Amino acid sequence: MQDLKERVNDLFVRLEKLKEAFNLFEKKKKVEILETDSSDPNLWNDQEKAKKVLRELSDLKKELNEIDDLTGIISTLKELSDGGAITDDLEKDIREVEKKLHEFELKSFLSGEYDTKNAIIGIFAGQGGTEAMDWTSMLLRMYLRFCERRGWATQILDSTDGEEAGIKSITFKVEGLYAYGYLKGEAGTHRLVRQSPFNADKLRQTSFALVEILPELGDTDLLGIEIKEEDLEWGFFRSSSKGGQNVQKVSTAVRLVHKPTGIVVTAQNERFQAQNRKIALDLLRGKLWLLKKTEEENTRKGIKGEYRPASWGTQIRSYVLHPYKMVKDLRTNVETGNPDAVLDGEIDEFIESGLRID
Repeated sequence: MQDLKERVNDLFVRLEKLKEAFNLFEKKKKVEILETDSSDPNLWNDQEKAKKVLRELSDLKKELNEIDDLTGIISTLKELSDGGAITDDLEKDIREVEKKLHEFELKSFLSGEYDTKNAIIGIFAGQGGTEAMDWTSMLLRMYLRFCERRGWATQILDSTDGEEAGIKSITFKVEGLYAYGYLKGEAGTHRLVRQSPFNADKLRQTSFALVEILPELGDTDLLGIEIKEEDLEWGFFRSSSKGGQNVQKVSTAVRLVHKPTGIVVTAQNERFQAQNRKIALDLLRGKLWLLKKTEEENTRKGIKGEYRPASWGTQIRSYVLHPYKMVKDLRTNVETGNPDAVLDGEIDEFIESGLRID
């Protein structure tokens, strides 16, 4: 009984600290601004903007409602505890509240400028041929399953299939509050060791794939970064992705080169060229922001070098399926002996430990 009382008191103290860290006043003010924007009769003239406004408003309202609900439950538990009415049959409720509070405490670590934004994830096959392309498709499934469990929507923006199996490269968007904040630590090289399913002798094979994580940025987000039309070189080609007859017969796919930096992006999964052009610009914004951020960090550290925000040298995690089973994060030393669960999207432990050391 005394243990339950101590846990309730701990919940109350943690909640007060959380409210302070979350800056609820600013969040409520943001909701008021978004509600005003959502009632503008001209909002739907730009459907993409309208969807973003309504999604952000819905996410923020949900978050504030959850905090209010949590406050009510913990206040009730505190009253019962102070009145000596806390009983063992309330342990299940206390456990549920502890879990929800833990989730909100993790969000308090996400205070970066763009942590609340949607995320754009790129996965690229590295050394290992067909094996690496298959590994890229396995990582794609892992992230899609993780996003599905969190209730985040995903959209494929660009993809290139492997010649025999798997995926050479794929870029997709994750829509959800704090998507970038949660996923940004996944950037880097992921290494797989297993018996090859593509070799009759079942030889052990090591494969690599590179994961790049960008925030989805709009025109107003890129303060200090100007994208000039004369710096852009547009190219158009027929899509090789699945999308019906239209994308196969018409040059709807887009290749965009930013001449000053040499950054190249492609988008080909939408049916119309205008949509792919917009996606390509969004991708370029993210890469230019990442370039600027990397250069600023290198300047602070006195480092000079090429643009390598998620380079092949930055191995972050090893997934071993043979001769033993283990997934280990090389930055936090968090490991598990259940790689099947990890590859099915259960990567929360790795993400949470990464947030705590940022």
